[in-house]
Amino acid sequence: MPDAEDVRRIALSLPDTTEKIAWSMPTFRVAGKMFATLPEEETSLAVRCPKEERDELVLAEPGKFWIADHEAQFAWVRARLAALEDEDELRAVLADSWRQAAPKRLLEAYPELGVAPQD
Repeated sequence: MPDAEDVRRIALSLPDTTEKIAWSMPTFRVAGKMFATLPEEETSLAVRCPKEERDELVLAEPGKFWIADHEAQFAWVRARLAALEDEDELRAVLADSWRQAAPKRLLEAYPELGVAPQD
């Protein structure tokens, strides 16, 4: 089961990522743009997720994913760390969120991380 230290290690391994405390919690940013946070005493993870996909994800796996009330209007979803299958799933969730926040120059420089979906 992944924990907050796994989130920190994986997030910071992604290119141009920094950690910054905001709203009294750790946040992770790529090129200054936030892509993940560790709220709820670091037992969950908040990441970027397009609203259409987010709603489907929450319906498919409500024990794992949910939408925080104050984030409902934004393209973010929460994941319970204890419900994630393993470190590979955590890495996939973080990398997907990173791609959504990363500037084009980083997406092009690190093709192994995949390409962000086009709007």
